[in-house]
Amino acid sequence: MASHSTLFISPQNLSSNFSSLFYYSPQSLTFKTKKSSSLSLTTTKPRRLSLSVSASNSLQALIFDCDGVILESEHLHREAYNDAFAHFNVRCPPSSQPLNWDLQFYDVLQNLIGGGKPKMRWYFKEHGWPSSTIFETPPESDEERAKLIDTLQDWKTERYKDIIKSGTVEPRPGVLRLMDEAKAAGKMLAVCSAATKSSVVLCLENLIGMERFKGLDCFLAGDDVKEKKPDPLIYLTAAKRLGVSEKDCLVVEDSVIGLQAATKAGMSCVITYTSSTADQDFEDSIAIYPDLSNVRLSDLELLLQNKVAAS
Repeated sequence: MASHSTLFISPQNLSSNFSSLFYYSPQSLTFKTKKSSSLSLTTTKPRRLSLSVSASNSLQALIFDCDGVILESEHLHREAYNDAFAHFNVRCPPSSQPLNWDLQFYDVLQNLIGGGKPKMRWYFKEHGWPSSTIFETPPESDEERAKLIDTLQDWKTERYKDIIKSGTVEPRPGVLRLMDEAKAAGKMLAVCSAATKSSVVLCLENLIGMERFKGLDCFLAGDDVKEKKPDPLIYLTAAKRLGVSEKDCLVVEDSVIGLQAATKAGMSCVITYTSSTADQDFEDSIAIYPDLSNVRLSDLELLLQNKVAAS
């Protein structure tokens, strides 16, 4: 059972901005938050107010997406896909030029379909299966189509690795500090990404370092689950492996696809958006940040406590 403590607040010491959030009467004081939760305060004697707060801590596991959260990587993936299309001369009818996903289109695609192979399969179903140096004529059988996608994905992954290993890519602000805070506080730490395992491993080894990577309590990639985000399977699997309840997990995502996967799994989610996801609808998140540079573990603990209390 959660323990409780009493905090005394003197009204005359409240700033105008802070006190405007309170509704006061001689007998009671109610604090309204942006969410549906509220804190009830009752007076004990003049100028001293009693606030009952929960000292429980529901945050047990902090789960990060990789692409877009640990690193802003989508433009790197797009570059690698286009290099693969050019290398294999992938041409969708009626075009005679190699396929090229421009920035505007890829921003839509990457927020519509999770995972590299599903992206290509969806695109080719919509726009026609291509000719290439892999198959001179568009593949017609499921086996040939699977081979085409597997070949393109494997080459693209190797190209992406070369970009990551170039030393020009850095983690997004605040990520490493927040990971270290969570570990120091005894929280479980996980990474769940829809990307292929080899590319995620490379990113983590190069961007968070081997010590942090080996210290993860759970690591799942797209290869580890049958269904990709926005399906919740990857997060449900993570909770099971961590041995914690979904409600005690907090997910850090950058896109609406990831947000949907987390919330469908019964987990709360905070958003750290990128330039390509900034305009998405993140209404179901419990907080939205441009990056994690000013976000502390205590902030996330309080957010999750308020969410659990309000539900």
